[in-house]
Amino acid sequence: MSKRIEFPVLKVLSVSTSVIAIVLVFNLFVQSSPPVNMPIGDDVELSLFKQNYSIHALPIPDSLYLAGERVPLERSYVRESYDRELLVNTYWQSQTLLLIKRANRYFPVIEPILEAEGVPDDFKYLALIESGFLERAVSPAGAVGIWQFLAGTARDYGLEVNREVDERYHLEKSTVAAARYLKDSYKRFDSWTLAAAAYNAGNRGITRQMTRQKADCYYDLLLVEETARYVFRILAIKEILSKPHEFGFHLGEDDLYYPIETYDFEVNGAIADFADFAKEHNTTYKELKDLNPWLRETFLTNSSGKKYTLKLPKPGAFIFGVLEE
Repeated sequence: MSKRIEFPVLKVLSVSTSVIAIVLVFNLFVQSSPPVNMPIGDDVELSLFKQNYSIHALPIPDSLYLAGERVPLERSYVRESYDRELLVNTYWQSQTLLLIKRANRYFPVIEPILEAEGVPDDFKYLALIESGFLERAVSPAGAVGIWQFLAGTARDYGLEVNREVDERYHLEKSTVAAARYLKDSYKRFDSWTLAAAAYNAGNRGITRQMTRQKADCYYDLLLVEETARYVFRILAIKEILSKPHEFGFHLGEDDLYYPIETYDFEVNGAIADFADFAKEHNTTYKELKDLNPWLRETFLTNSSGKKYTLKLPKPGAFIFGVLEE
């Protein structure tokens, strides 16, 4: 094997060239100049990283409210619980960015329903933390839809749940059912904060803990971790989505997800095949099912002759912007 010959001059030039390339490329992306005494070699990247990358603690507001009810931030454990959720949701950037985008599509549907039902607007954030506004979301416990209803509770609040039709996936109808559940919880506890906690733990679960601990305030209760974090997650998402720019989220109008333009189509009989039905109405099976996720089969028997209202897309509803020829 021949011995490799080293060329010191070329080696120095190679190292120098590499250093210059690293600095130029980094400047191109971060638009900042390195210090004059910048070290060379592996220390260059580390020094630039330290200079340009930082993570900040987030300011806690002086006052905070959920559905008009004051949050006792003067208590250390309340303040720290809120701080945790604020940090998690701010620095899990990709997920929170998606929530902001989706909220633009779903809030306009949910807000007027909550208002009509007499439920505070803040509860739209409850739906957001429940499902991330994924209409086909399914929990390990079998809760489904944007509002994450279990089958029994859904039926109690007037939703149809069977093999062919599951209205837990119906945005408008499930929102009405959720609003009525929350109102019933509020009547029971005389507190919207406890009503929010009960949406996670159940009315009986919260009542049991209140009796056991002889306390009637959410912030005084020792609860399982999921329920203990639940209200603080709502508060954190509300704070971030109310002023996203202050938390480093910058979106233009074109970045948001908008409601799909649809028209209503009523049926009171059977539909033998949704794929054929979709073609007859100038859409696709996918688009039909995306707009009506509560239709769970490839057909609708509807032996009782019940009237259902399907959403069908208006022409061009799924086209973003103007297509170039």
